[in-house]
Amino acid sequence: MSTYTNKLISAFSSALLTGACLFTVTVSAHAAVSPDANTDAITHKNAKVSKSKPIFYGDGGAYPFSDAVRVGDTLYLSGQIGFKDDKLVKGGIKAETKQVFDNIQAILLQYGYQKSNLIKCSAMLTDMNDFADFNKVYQTELAKPYPVRSTFGVAGLAAGASVEIECIAAK
Repeated sequence: MSTYTNKLISAFSSALLTGACLFTVTVSAHAAVSPDANTDAITHKNAKVSKSKPIFYGDGGAYPFSDAVRVGDTLYLSGQIGFKDDKLVKGGIKAETKQVFDNIQAILLQYGYQKSNLIKCSAMLTDMNDFADFNKVYQTELAKPYPVRSTFGVAGLAAGASVEIECIAAK
């Protein structure tokens, strides 16, 4: 093929891809708009989507985040580390993980939720060699069926913590 033909095919492909993307964005944006802005729910093919403004709980004190945010019946918790009395607990991964769950429990209870309402947890460990010890505490703190979970190895956490866990709870 000639250089001209290759350029023409490339230009046509780009235009077609751009058009498809714009069509997708337009359809998605149209689907997200309520037919009546005054309604509290949108019904689409038997699916009911609740529209609820977020409620921000706590101000994080000196830090720029909320303790939790509730949207509808879903509560999103900020990541927790093993702090007690404004200090990281001593005793390694097991002690820190236990304290993390005590902190999570306190926040859940404060806003009317329980550990059994947890549906998703994301855990960050500074040393993946601590994974087995972390799991032992995790299993004692939560009951089956366990929330879905992701665990990441990270280079570092705030205040020199070994573990941080953030969760989502729903009623």
